Amino acid sequence: MSNGCVYLVGAGPGDPGLLTLRGKEVLGRADLVVYDHLVSPRLLDYAPLKAEQIYVGKQASAHTLSQDKINQLLIDRARAGAKVVRLKGGDPFVFGRGSEEALALVEAGIAFEVVPGITAGTAAPAYAGIPVTDRNFTSSFTMITGHEAEDKADSSINWQSLAASNSTLAFYMGVRNLPRICANLTKHGLAPQTPAALIRWGTTTRQEVLVGSVASLPQLAKEADFRSPALLLIGKVVALREKLKWFERRPLFARRIVVTRARNQASELSRRLEQLGAEVIELPTIRIEPLEDPTALQQAIGQLASFDWIIFTSTNAVDAFFGALEKAGLDARALVANRICVIGPATAGRLRQFGIRPDVQPKKFTTADVVESLASRQQLTGRRVLCPRADIAPKDLPEALTAGGATVKEIAAYHTVPDNTNAQDVIELLGQGQIHWVTFTSSSTVKNFFAVVKPEALAAGVRLASIGPATSATLKQFGFTPAVQAEQHTINGLIEAIISRESPAKA
Repeated sequence: MSNGCVYLVGAGPGDPGLLTLRGKEVLGRADLVVYDHLVSPRLLDYAPLKAEQIYVGKQASAHTLSQDKINQLLIDRARAGAKVVRLKGGDPFVFGRGSEEALALVEAGIAFEVVPGITAGTAAPAYAGIPVTDRNFTSSFTMITGHEAEDKADSSINWQSLAASNSTLAFYMGVRNLPRICANLTKHGLAPQTPAALIRWGTTTRQEVLVGSVASLPQLAKEADFRSPALLLIGKVVALREKLKWFERRPLFARRIVVTRARNQASELSRRLEQLGAEVIELPTIRIEPLEDPTALQQAIGQLASFDWIIFTSTNAVDAFFGALEKAGLDARALVANRICVIGPATAGRLRQFGIRPDVQPKKFTTADVVESLASRQQLTGRRVLCPRADIAPKDLPEALTAGGATVKEIAAYHTVPDNTNAQDVIELLGQGQIHWVTFTSSSTVKNFFAVVKPEALAAGVRLASIGPATSATLKQFGFTPAVQAEQHTINGLIEAIISRESPAKA
């Protein structure tokens, strides 16, 4: 078997959006991903489902694998023909021991590629509102490892040169040796009142920034119990933070929000919340799967001409229906005799991808509004309506249409099953009072959430957000009234409702 290849990929400093395009590309072709402690778990989603994942994270006092064993792992798996992605926090060649791994690969005759990443030394200050250079303050920037800060004979740090440089100084992993770093700099001539900052979990929604001076920061950090992982930044540019800090001003900054949508739908809501500063934890609760027995759906496809209306209540229903249509050797032209109603702009948007514009799209997404909208276009009495939906969809819509005189054929278009991914993490965070919001976008997400999380686990400080009346009604069945309900029953409406509730607290 021919040798594989190892890609030393910089994952960036924490924000998954800072992964390079090349990094994403090679992750998408990986057979094995070997990743570190500071790598965002979200990046692992870019790897193929079949790819193996091995955690080799290192923390100050605990190493999952020694460096020698990591090197050997990369060599062995590449020799077996695997495409190995070694995913490292920041940049592989900036205090990341990437060169040691590369040299081991060279000696073993293994092909490798380095994919640079954005390093914390520039990214964390940028997210804290601190430019590392500014022509009014300094035109140079120096990166130093904090692990070499001890005052020992073989130290490679030239403290006198650093103190006299007028450069912005970035010390990686310097929290443990903070007092010694500051003492060495002032001992060699740096002004004690030089601005300094510690940035913890930089570029992530857990970011914390502590500002002081070289003289005061060690005591401030002790009082605040400021811990790793953190970057120490020293220089006059720190004074610009109050004017330039932008990341922490986002409306949902530092709010930890649970998203309960099915995994294939969660990404858009998660992305929007993260853009607004939230830390998102996905608890899918449901997973969409094909039907084990699609006979009823196939029969309905064969009888499309007999229906006056087809109602699509979700993007999943659209995807499942048109998937069955394609398997039957048909396309959108098969719907020439049907009128189409959709619930929600996302469903309408998915339908348009198949070349169809809906005839009716109610402004509100309640059962009453759907029935009223249909009745305003055509008398319901005697009309035949096809509703392809989830196998566990509520019965209120078909029942209301039937009460209005329509003949309704409700068929399961797709199967929903519980998905407990991340459930234990969410339960633990709830117990620690570290969840601020839980979002619900359908009745099924409510039911499946409480199938894995006991109602009593929701502490008083946790707020529930509902996308609409039907979802709120299901929450009430479990004894909860949502803190907010979206006025427009869409993802945008849900987010706006959360922001409006958060705004007074943020003011």
